[in-house]
Amino acid sequence: MERTITYHIDSAAAGLRIEQYLRRRGYSYQNLTQLKKMHESILLNGVWSYMRASVQDGDILTVHIQEPESSPHIPPVSLPLDIVYEDEDIVVVNKPAGMPIHPSLNNYENSLANGLMYYYQEQGKPFIFRCTNRLDRDTSGLTVVAKHMVSSSILSGMGVRHEITREYLAVVRGVLKPSEGTIDAPIGRTGSSMIERKIDFENGERAVTHYRAIKEQNGHSLVSLILETGRTHQIRVHMKYIGRPLVGDYLYNPDMEYITRQALHSYRLAFAHPITEEKMEFTAPLPEDMRRILTG
Repeated sequence: MERTITYHIDSAAAGLRIEQYLRRRGYSYQNLTQLKKMHESILLNGVWSYMRASVQDGDILTVHIQEPESSPHIPPVSLPLDIVYEDEDIVVVNKPAGMPIHPSLNNYENSLANGLMYYYQEQGKPFIFRCTNRLDRDTSGLTVVAKHMVSSSILSGMGVRHEITREYLAVVRGVLKPSEGTIDAPIGRTGSSMIERKIDFENGERAVTHYRAIKEQNGHSLVSLILETGRTHQIRVHMKYIGRPLVGDYLYNPDMEYITRQALHSYRLAFAHPITEEKMEFTAPLPEDMRRILTG
């Protein structure tokens, strides 16, 4: 991908070196190192400049990102994609259940990465796959993919600082009591499995999930969950911990009467745009297989 980003320098940034200014905009040290290797990637008022040059009030700083290669080992495959939003920096996709994020040994050509690789190949654009909020294969819903190294770095930093709101919808059997609350319980590996996780107060990493029952119908509850941390299988493990595991979860609750995958959907994403800093919010409706559980 190629991307040209223009910054208008104001008095608050006057006197900073270009590298200092870009660091304040969220560029990583790795981003700066990569930009130094690109041809005329930094222009100050239209003139190629070094990172150590200073900016002044009224200056125009231009960053030209050049990534001519695509991700290796991800074959492009024509797959249906539900693209919710796209611009020069990010693409937000409503991923169906059953689609992995990345290719793997048994899912080499049916992942979101394969589909996006084909999508951009058809446009004649090189593409490096960088997913910000990774979903399990059988979790449906919204995920945001960065289209170049800078948006990826900034979104990753926002994720670490908990600046991306991630709201999920899940279906569980029975009634939640209390109807809302916070689960603060550390999660670790089981020891016997590379995949499965468990609550582990001795060696686990802190994990926090906020939940709220939205409605009860057909003997089930629709639950809103907002992640404060992002541990592997966090929602699935936390809901099992409070005695209300997700229906259809083959790993933690093989209750397949109504659905054959964990009833979990990435419903809402909200964050500041990594380049423009504009507030962004996206939602994806509850998929049909989860709606059927509630309607019977």
